[in-house]
Amino acid sequence: MTGRHGATGAIVALGSSGLLVSLLQTAIVPLIPQFPALLSVSSSSASWLLTATLVAGAVSAPVLGRLGDMYGKRRMLVLSLGIILVSAVLAAVAPNFAVLLVARAMQGVGFGVIALGMSLMRDVLPSAKVAGGVGLMSSSLGVGGAIGPPVTGILAQHGGWRLLFVAVALGALGLLVVVLRMVPESGLRSGGRFDTVGAVGLAAGLVCLLLGISKGSEWGWASPAVLGLLAASVAVLPVWGWFELRRSSPLVDLRVAARPAVLRTNVASVLLGFSMFAAFALATQVLQAPVATGYGFGLSMLAAGVLLLPIGGAMMIFSSVSARISRGHGPRVTVIAGSALLVVGNAGIASLPATMWLVVVAATVGAVGAALAYSALPLLIMRAVPETETAAANSLNTLMRQLGTSTVTAVAAAVSGLLVVQVDGHLLPAGSAYTIIFLVAAAAALVALLVAARTPAPQPVETRTS
Repeated sequence: MTGRHGATGAIVALGSSGLLVSLLQTAIVPLIPQFPALLSVSSSSASWLLTATLVAGAVSAPVLGRLGDMYGKRRMLVLSLGIILVSAVLAAVAPNFAVLLVARAMQGVGFGVIALGMSLMRDVLPSAKVAGGVGLMSSSLGVGGAIGPPVTGILAQHGGWRLLFVAVALGALGLLVVVLRMVPESGLRSGGRFDTVGAVGLAAGLVCLLLGISKGSEWGWASPAVLGLLAASVAVLPVWGWFELRRSSPLVDLRVAARPAVLRTNVASVLLGFSMFAAFALATQVLQAPVATGYGFGLSMLAAGVLLLPIGGAMMIFSSVSARISRGHGPRVTVIAGSALLVVGNAGIASLPATMWLVVVAATVGAVGAALAYSALPLLIMRAVPETETAAANSLNTLMRQLGTSTVTAVAAAVSGLLVVQVDGHLLPAGSAYTIIFLVAAAAALVALLVAARTPAPQPVETRTS
């Protein structure tokens, strides 16, 4: 257990690690349209630079969480940061698209940092510091999503796309040193043997599911490839669950995951991930859309990103507010309050405000809601699982949020492809498309609110020692 001074250093180190990883997830988004010309590849090939990271992150997060519970959370955290460092260097010097794609897949492994960091905080921080530290770490997912695009715009404009990965490499190197010096290792271990078969089965099911969702609009939802992937996931994941229930030391303890407090929290996480990412990613698109569309403001990518920078600041501030609400009233109340604000924020953007400042205000309200809810979700999870399984449980919860954010892209692409308007000879999403998407996001947050309201208080669980 760290002292007060050491606790602050550990929180800063772990929170910064989470911010770096979340930046990796979204910072490359503005560069995707430029990579076909820069690397002589098709637009569909360039999109794999996002898909590869998403799929690799979804597969590796539960594995790293379980290994952290078994062999040491800081050890796995350092390994993840090391992989990010190597992959960033590889991306910065990549001579072709294939090497860059491998580097981006490696960077997906870094997604395990956030779940490992939150679990470390529970183990090594004084109890009074846990809620605030976990809130900061968890909300870094949203902060990175908010500030990633403008940071990329600034770096790419002044130094080219490779400078982005140089900055990531330097950040990872610095964080490796800081984590090794400031963050102690947890003494809690779950024991048991690593479930290799379970890891392979989960990986196969998730790869099929996420590829089907992320490529549905591009390949066609009725295409044999997409239907085959989704059918394979439906076939594999139940078999994997059946297998896990019969293991004495499973990769994911589904009996614990099925407890009402854990299950409903994970369901709410999927819905909140959808709602949050819509408010962030699509608000930028509304600001950049041409004025001739009737709803856009014609801003550049950099201007739109800078205009939405207050979102990141709001999330940082309200992650600490979330901790105070959770301490005084419980994390469930915090999730409910955050969900309500996400409803208001998304509904506000759905009305397609006539001024850009109203768009910013609505997006910021949604960001505050995301900060409150995201900061409290891990606290609900950690109260409901054994101390020796917090990394695995938080990894699963992080995966649920990623599933929600990946679904936004698929829904947005499907709706935007059906409802279009022609501007200067180009087909662009109509205003009604954005209205529908944001209303769906508001509805998702409303359902999350209802699920959270019916989530029972977590019951104590025995620590597994097998």
